[in-house]
Amino acid sequence: MSLQTKIMDVMKEAMRSKNTIALEALRAIKSELLLAQTASGSKEEITEADEIKILQRLVKMRKDSAEIFTSQNRPDLAEPELAQIKVIEQFLPAQLSETEIEAIVSKIITETGASGIASMGKVMAAATAQIGGQAEGKVISAIVKKLLV
Repeated sequence: MSLQTKIMDVMKEAMRSKNTIALEALRAIKSELLLAQTASGSKEEITEADEIKILQRLVKMRKDSAEIFTSQNRPDLAEPELAQIKVIEQFLPAQLSETEIEAIVSKIITETGASGIASMGKVMAAATAQIGGQAEGKVISAIVKKLLV
């Protein structure tokens, strides 16, 4: 079942239960998927990797917004953003723990023979390709820096 089909099913359920926060998050996902599909100019489905990137971008946007609202002492605006994150994350693959990421990155470092911070770009490219949507880029970057220094 494609992501768009899953989104529509969950959206129908959110409409029935009158869950406005979930509905808003699901509409945002649907909108971004349609924009991505039409931006490429083709009528074909977008790839699963692209879908994951879109979902991660939506989660990151909401996390950033929630941080800003919290720092400005506006919990009334931060709470819906955090609730939408939970709705969006249910469509993302399970996230890897830091120890699992560390194991993968250290394996990549030994395979590529990387040493020092100058090799960070090469290691990051291999790590993001291998880990894909299972971890945030910020977390991967921090672990790569820690292991290369």
